[in-house]
Amino acid sequence: MTTYDDRASHGGTPTGVSSRVGDDLTATVERVRGSVEGVIEGKPEVVRLALTVLLAEGHLLIEDVPGVGKTMLAKALARSIDCSVRRIQFTPDLLPSDITGVSIWDQQRRDFEFKPGAIFAQIVIGDEINRASPKTQSALLESMEERQVTIDGQTYELPSPFMVVATQNPVEMEGTYPLPEAQRDRFMARVSVGYPSVEAELQMLDIHGGVSPLEDLQPVAHAHEIVKLVEAVRGVHVSEPVRRYAVELVAATRTHPDLRLGASPRATLHLLRAAKASAALAGREYALPDDVQALAVAVLAHRLLPTAQAQLNRRTAEQVVLEILQHTPVPAAPGQQGGLGGLGRTIPAYPQQPPRGL
Repeated sequence: MTTYDDRASHGGTPTGVSSRVGDDLTATVERVRGSVEGVIEGKPEVVRLALTVLLAEGHLLIEDVPGVGKTMLAKALARSIDCSVRRIQFTPDLLPSDITGVSIWDQQRRDFEFKPGAIFAQIVIGDEINRASPKTQSALLESMEERQVTIDGQTYELPSPFMVVATQNPVEMEGTYPLPEAQRDRFMARVSVGYPSVEAELQMLDIHGGVSPLEDLQPVAHAHEIVKLVEAVRGVHVSEPVRRYAVELVAATRTHPDLRLGASPRATLHLLRAAKASAALAGREYALPDDVQALAVAVLAHRLLPTAQAQLNRRTAEQVVLEILQHTPVPAAPGQQGGLGGLGRTIPAYPQQPPRGL
C-alpha cells in the first residue's frame, strides 16, 4: 500500500465536507459497528465492508457456505438501524409480484389498488437469492439500479436509504439458479464471511448458547442519520490521479487474457463510491489509492468471468484482480516517482497531516 496524501495533488484540503463528515459520522458508525460486531464475532473487516457499502449507496452480496452467519450479518445490520426492514426467503416458487407488489381490484372503489411488495423497505434482506428463478431474480433489477418499481405503467419511488443485502450458497448447486451477469453487476460488493477463529467460535458459544443476540439487539442509529451520512460521503474529494487509477484498474480487466468478461463502467462508479465511503470511515475527507486498492477485489471480482482455460488452470477472478493490482502503476503525490503496487517499488513516504475537521 502507498503512503499518499491526496490533498497535495489538488493544493489543499477540500472544503464543505468537514462540516458534514466528522464527529457525527464517527459516532454513528461506531455505534452501528459495535452493535453488529456484538453479534458477528471476530469479523471486523466484514462488518466494515458492509458499512462501507451502506454509506456508498450500494447493495451487498454475502456469499459463503451454510452456517457461517450470512443471514445473521444481514439481520444485525438491519436491526442496528431504526428503519423499515423486510426479509424475502427466495424459493423456486417465489413470484415477481411477491417482491414488487401487485394491483388488486377493489370492488367498493371500482378501481385497482396497489399492494406494495417486500421490496418497499429501506433494508431488504434476500436470503438464498439464487434459489429463485431468473424471472423472479429480474424483479430486483429496476429497484436496485433506479431505486424505483414500475407496476402496470405506474412508477413508485422506494424509500431512502435503500439497500439490498442478499445471501447465497456458492457450493450447493442443486435447485439453484446462478445469478446472471446483470444481477451480479448491480451488487456493489461481494463478501465472504468465512469460518471464525477458535477464540471467536468459543465466544460465539457463550453469546449464542442461550438466546440469539438478535433478540436483544436495539437500533443505535436512525434512518435520517444514515441519509445525512450518505449525503456527506458524496462530498468526499477524489482527485484526478485517483480517479484515473480506478479507471485503469477496471479497464485492465477488459483486456486480461484470463477473462472473457471484464468489469463494466458501473463497476468503476461503484469502486469510486466505495473508496469515498472508505475514506470517510477512516476519518478522511479525501480518497487515497489505498482505498481503491483495499476494495478492488470485493467490488470487481464477482463481476468477472474467467475463460475456460483459466478455469481449467484453477485461476479465480480474485487472483486476476490481485495480479492487476500488482501491475497497475499507483499514482504518486506531486514530485514523487510512481511505482508498481505490490512489486517492491514503493513510493517514498509523503508527509501526513491530520485531516482538518475529521
